[in-house]
Amino acid sequence: MNIIFWIIFGLIAGIIAKWIMPGKDGGGFIMTIILGIVGAVVGGFLARLLGLGGGVSGFNLPSFVVAVVGAIIVLWIYRRVAK
Repeated sequence: MNIIFWIIFGLIAGIIAKWIMPGKDGGGFIMTIILGIVGAVVGGFLARLLGLGGGVSGFNLPSFVVAVVGAIIVLWIYRRVAK
């Protein structure tokens, strides 16, 4: 059940990242989930690296913000590589 919650968390983070950075990206629903999950991992890593807390530590607002920022970074890198 925990994996389903993380997939939903990743989907929401990916949707918000794509909403903040609109553009023509392929992949649809599955790509948005992957973007959010990878973004949460990247955001958590960067938060720990910069000493900004524990990164993604559960289903709470700070973790959500870290996941969305990470998803925005991943989306930005994806768009640069895809060009």
